[in-house]
Amino acid sequence: ASGEADDRDFYGLENDARSVSEFIRRFVTRWDRWGSPKFIAGESYGTTRCAAIAPILQDRHGMHLNGVVLVSAVLNFQTIRFGIGNDLPHVLFLPTFAATAQFHTADDPKTGDELREFMDEVEAFAIEEYMPALAKGDSLPEAERNEIVRKLAEYTGLSETYIRQVNMRLSVGPFNKELLREDARTVGRLDSRFKGIDREAAGDRYEYDPSYAAIQGIYTGALNNYLRTELNYRSDLPYEILTGVSPWSYEPAGRARYVNVAERLRSAMASNPHLRVFLASGYYDLATPHYASDYTFNTMQLEESLQDNYETHYYEAGHMMYLHRPSIEKLKADLDAFYESVPVAE
Repeated sequence: ASGEADDRDFYGLENDARSVSEFIRRFVTRWDRWGSPKFIAGESYGTTRCAAIAPILQDRHGMHLNGVVLVSAVLNFQTIRFGIGNDLPHVLFLPTFAATAQFHTADDPKTGDELREFMDEVEAFAIEEYMPALAKGDSLPEAERNEIVRKLAEYTGLSETYIRQVNMRLSVGPFNKELLREDARTVGRLDSRFKGIDREAAGDRYEYDPSYAAIQGIYTGALNNYLRTELNYRSDLPYEILTGVSPWSYEPAGRARYVNVAERLRSAMASNPHLRVFLASGYYDLATPHYASDYTFNTMQLEESLQDNYETHYYEAGHMMYLHRPSIEKLKADLDAFYESVPVAE
């Protein structure tokens, strides 16, 4: 009645996309930047937001974008949501499980081209052998089942007994606990190179994500210091480094259970054939694994003439690859080259 906005005007996929798009439109208008090149960037859920707002900016506001940067992307949530009846994540997480296993258990972990070749091998197995095996379910012949179990054990470092016990379906959480159980250590979710220590080695979940614990205090302290000393912003409000927004609505995109905004990005790329997309993925990311992002782009039905309009870059780090000095240097160089290559109006 008062005309004032409340949380419900912003807390949801559609409302968030509309409000952020409107902010961008107003900023560009008020600062006379309609003639400037325009790039939007997002990380993690921010990539979902990017895909949602790109067609709004272009179709509703007439603001064509030059580029979209996606860091650790999730556009199709079916690729990362483990659940009975959805075998897709088991397939798409496998390469990251394999990369994690060799990082922690190999005498000489693979890096560079050797790591990329290993990922190619595991990805081929995942899509060509593992996915059909899961699709066959109980009808899978015993000989084929034994071979799949053997290869899963070889790639992931887990025992064949354990793999049989979980019906050949490995998941984040149980994997993070099981991989180094004999050493009484867990591995991280945001970055599986990190190791943690639980009170006991039993159970099927870690007590905390060691990769999040490693950065939480550093990020919080740095941000609080920057706000108060550099920006001179004073507030007694706590800075939440990572917090849930509740209630958050995925409607109507979530009515099919899994949110999928990949089609919106495809539509934006089709209506604006000059739009370029940069995808950055970490090999050790168990939040939004690289192969899940690759699968999303491979299945978004982007017309052949537009397939060169997106490029994918991989980094030997996790969800926030910029935590790793060599990776942030590579990311900077890759983005510099991307920005230089994107055509802009003179």
